[in-house]
Amino acid sequence: MTRQPVGHQLAELNFGELRYDWDDPKVADFVAGLDKVNALAERSPGFVWRLADDDMNNEQVTEGGAFGGNPRMASTLSVWADAGSLRHFVWNTVHKQFYDKRAQWYDSIGNSNLVMWWIPTGHRPSVAEGLARFDMLTRQGPSEMAFGWDWFQDASAASDGHGKG
Repeated sequence: MTRQPVGHQLAELNFGELRYDWDDPKVADFVAGLDKVNALAERSPGFVWRLADDDMNNEQVTEGGAFGGNPRMASTLSVWADAGSLRHFVWNTVHKQFYDKRAQWYDSIGNSNLVMWWIPTGHRPSVAEGLARFDMLTRQGPSEMAFGWDWFQDASAASDGHGKG
């Protein structure tokens, strides 16, 4: 069960490859909404930190970046006080409208890549750290070290006596 360890916060990395170039009209609504969604995240209760746009862009489009110079990569790395704060932002704000349209904007392969993990309060994770956690999640399945939304649901059900374990 994934209870938040004392003195820890929740890190999350989500990423995917856009179907079209950033300046293509087919992703214009996505691009136009990024600043709005990011600003809302930063004002949301429980928001702690987000990797700055320029730093994330560097990780995405430069050859030496964590995503290896992929000009269509779109990603976010952020830290939240707890899972409830992130859950509220993702599912109960305008972010949900963008999430629901992700298939229009993102390539079907690699769409909705997400990993979450606990970090000590004050730690600012790197994209490389997030990708290592994502690799751990895909290779070994969800654990206390790397998990997705289902992990919280499964853990909650298990604690209620309705879970898988």
